[in-house]
Amino acid sequence: MIIDDFLIIDEYGLYCRTGNFYLDPKQPASHAVISHAHGDHVAKGNENVYCTAATAAIMRQRYQKNAGKNFLISGWAEPFWINGVKISFIPAGHILGSAQVLMEYEGIRYLYTGDYKLQEDPTCERIEFVQADVLITESTFADPSVMHPDPVEEIKKMNGFKHNVLLGAYSLGKAQRLISLITEHCPQRTTLVHHSILPLNKIYESFAFKPGKYDIYSRKLMKQPDQNYVYIVPPLTFNSYIRAKNVVRAMASGWKRLQVNNDLQLLISDHADWNGILFMLDKVQPKQVWTLHGDGRYLREYFRAQLPVKLLNSC
Repeated sequence: MIIDDFLIIDEYGLYCRTGNFYLDPKQPASHAVISHAHGDHVAKGNENVYCTAATAAIMRQRYQKNAGKNFLISGWAEPFWINGVKISFIPAGHILGSAQVLMEYEGIRYLYTGDYKLQEDPTCERIEFVQADVLITESTFADPSVMHPDPVEEIKKMNGFKHNVLLGAYSLGKAQRLISLITEHCPQRTTLVHHSILPLNKIYESFAFKPGKYDIYSRKLMKQPDQNYVYIVPPLTFNSYIRAKNVVRAMASGWKRLQVNNDLQLLISDHADWNGILFMLDKVQPKQVWTLHGDGRYLREYFRAQLPVKLLNSC
């Protein structure tokens, strides 16, 4: 029987009452199961951190001594137990090391997706699918109006001109994916990366996921106009260069609001869109769907009485 309050949301985040652990807690917890290393899924200072090896490496690089006290590393589909709950990590395809968390208790399977994407990305593990009784899915883009375009066609937009490009992107995950896309589909361009991206690239390379060709940023190079340089910078740096001259400004993101006032629109997302979420449901075949990190009301309306949809965000 599905336990309705197997997972609840409290002030620390998503809590498994049965196993007495948190999934991607917002505040330090005694037992924290971490799906991936993006800042909105990681709290500093957890006592016991359960994650993949790549996630641990990224957390240690980013947070140093505050990354967590004890790291308990598990490989893909290698089960471990926390207070009677069997847990396994399944590739989520979001960034390097990102995992779906499969929890099994008294014959019922609960699958927490974390963030995930279905588009091809050679810089991280490809998403895998398992069946579960309850799917706890992110719903960042759970809107029928949201359909992510082909990222290859988006990046090829940079082949239509020779100006240097100032390209805003998250340092972790998106930057590495962009380097790969530019290397493969814009070979005439030279990619320069912000210094904050370099150590993350090194971690990717250490796990045999090489982003592609890139060099460290040089102010002298970027001052040369029309040289086909692409300078990838984190969002804060991108926003601080609002008056940058002789460059095409672009932000690689699935959020259309972040495309406003840019010279070039690059709708490249690392999350599942509406069709991707429906595809996930078809693969998982859940009896119930619980939603997080977005608006699940469209899914509830779409399925009506056919499939129960619970909005954990609203609990």
